Amino acid sequence: MTPNLSTAALRIAIPIPLRQLYDYLPPVVCDPAKLRPGIRVKIPFQRREVIGILMEITTEPQVPWEKLKPVIDIIDSEPILTPDIWQLCLWAADYYHFPIGEVLISALPILLRQGKPPKLTKEIYWLLTSEGNTFDLTSIKRAPKQIELLKLLAKHPEGLTHKELRAYKFTKSILNNLAKKNLIASFGEHFARNKNPQKDPLILNAEQQDAVNAVLEKTNQFQAFLLDGITGSGKTEVYLQVIAEFLKQEKQVLVLVPEIGLTPQTIQRFRERFTEPVVALHSGLSEKERLNAWLTAKSGMAKIIIGTRSAIFTSFANLGLIIVDEEHDLSFKQQEGFRYHARDLAIMRSYFNQIPIILGSATPSLESLYNAQLKRYQHLCLPVRAGGAQLPQVNIIDICKTPLEQGLSPILLSEITKHLNQGDQVMLFLNRRGFAPVLMCHACGWMAICKRCDMRMTYHQQPRRLHCHHCDTHKQIATHCEGCGQKELLAVGQGTERLEQTLAKHYPNVSIGRIDRDSTQRKGSLEELLDKIQKNEYRILIGTQMLAKGHHFPHVTLVAIVDADGGFFSSDFRALERMGQLLLQVAGRAGRAEKPGKVVIQTHHPDHPLLHQLLRENYHQFAMSLLKEREQARLPPYVFFALFRAEAYDAHHATSFLKELKGITENSGMNIRILGPISAPMPRRAGRHRVQLLIQASQRPILQNLLKNLLPEIENIPNKHRVHWSIDVDPLEMF
Repeated sequence: MTPNLSTAALRIAIPIPLRQLYDYLPPVVCDPAKLRPGIRVKIPFQRREVIGILMEITTEPQVPWEKLKPVIDIIDSEPILTPDIWQLCLWAADYYHFPIGEVLISALPILLRQGKPPKLTKEIYWLLTSEGNTFDLTSIKRAPKQIELLKLLAKHPEGLTHKELRAYKFTKSILNNLAKKNLIASFGEHFARNKNPQKDPLILNAEQQDAVNAVLEKTNQFQAFLLDGITGSGKTEVYLQVIAEFLKQEKQVLVLVPEIGLTPQTIQRFRERFTEPVVALHSGLSEKERLNAWLTAKSGMAKIIIGTRSAIFTSFANLGLIIVDEEHDLSFKQQEGFRYHARDLAIMRSYFNQIPIILGSATPSLESLYNAQLKRYQHLCLPVRAGGAQLPQVNIIDICKTPLEQGLSPILLSEITKHLNQGDQVMLFLNRRGFAPVLMCHACGWMAICKRCDMRMTYHQQPRRLHCHHCDTHKQIATHCEGCGQKELLAVGQGTERLEQTLAKHYPNVSIGRIDRDSTQRKGSLEELLDKIQKNEYRILIGTQMLAKGHHFPHVTLVAIVDADGGFFSSDFRALERMGQLLLQVAGRAGRAEKPGKVVIQTHHPDHPLLHQLLRENYHQFAMSLLKEREQARLPPYVFFALFRAEAYDAHHATSFLKELKGITENSGMNIRILGPISAPMPRRAGRHRVQLLIQASQRPILQNLLKNLLPEIENIPNKHRVHWSIDVDPLEMF
């Protein structure tokens, strides 16, 4: 039937940075009564067509009926998001004060955001036919590539994907030629097949078994568990044995990891244990692969999804458990746009679904430890390394007045030589990319500064360039000083490239692997490097924090922290917490198998009390000391922060905008504290001046009520269109 369009309007959320919904008329051939909130629609907006999400059907539009435009197309017949994701998005938009249209669209794979149908595609596999298994290879000796392919597939009776064969340089014509001869055949599957032999569960120690039992007691109810286990204590084995029980109940599991680099290793361990499909979901996949993974989870075909931050928005048919590994990691916090924290959203999703959640870490965040103190989380401790492995011996090297060769002390070089001679791997940690952090003139002290950020540019040798890691500006290396014209330019300080060059001089016959953002830009390069490390093809490993997070390197017996001083005197109150977490995570890579490990820490402050407490006592005592300091200073988690940021090409516009905002806030009558406006730690980035305003409240509801009342008032600030502003609730990076 033809509906009475004058009685129904569609209220649509659009992915734009405006906190409002828009009303449209239904299409002419459409019964509004059959439309459900959560479906995608295509609508005209200004001079373009956009994809929006239907929020509700209303009989009272916000504008006169005659001004409403009709929807172009109804894309879905059913809501594209599952009810729990819908609820999670509504909660997140409200808590983080972000436009609901952008939140809902960000929960979808990009192809669905573009209006594409939610259609599963299949991964193409190739394998030998029965004829191919018995084929005489000498009959095609003039076709070496065909022989090579047949031999390769003979080693993989379960088949290889089209993508894997392309990586071996096999062209489509080679595949087609052998298929025509009926020597190979192809078939499709929705997700990667499990090719690894199955491994039996390990025998748990008492603490691990207690942790497994505790989680399984809460199978069908919400409970947050903090799995607090030292590095190498077998947290992953606890995950695996808990997951096995949920799979027996036909339930699905979501595992969040902080970095793409952890995904392949985690997936491998899970596929070695389970026959059920294990699917990855992260930004390193193609858009088609990400959509496929998302849809297999929504359909219930994929039983285990392992993904990074955005995987928290994956729809599931029957989600039974969420695991957040390395829950303390800063990578779980989105730092641009929709500034959500995936760990916190995971807790809310578990609550909405009434299912358990495990937060695992060797160095839990202070927020999680505080929640465990308050009994909001059940605290599960794993105080010993699993399988009899021993904690590494820790040596602190005082490098004050010690001659260093590009940051390396004689004692450290001696230790490296000793462990290499024993046939072991050595890992050196330096959290600075490039060759040197500064290019400076020896004559006048001029330094190469990014003109868009007012920050020093990093000197790289591979390829040779100056690079600003804040705005991604590249620049050729100057031959003359821009200040005085002299030619004596010095690369000052050390980065991972320089460290690699120095070690290559000392150990010319030893293979060196470097892992940082520069060496892993090519797709698949990180997986290749990690695979070679596991096979002991690299004897010396150099890396930034990418190398420190959760990796299991059984051949590493020496871990060296080249410069441990970065977090001691930072203006950021979280710096000591992060320094402690990073030091212990890096140190935890040593001696994880049967060989004893050793950790060497170079520092100019060997007597710093917190360093000694961290290394001589344990992380828990270190964290308790920091929590006491936070309580005395009235800092999170004892108070609650929201940070307003404003950017503008004219610094005055950004400052005046936040001054207006501060005035409105001060007149609110609420019990709050305001700091600012002040310049951001990096006052200018990508040409824009940056200013910030910090709001502090003693209770979360006070802060939330203030923000809800404050945001509508921003529309009345005169120069708001001249600035780019944002709000960050529970900020983790402030200074």
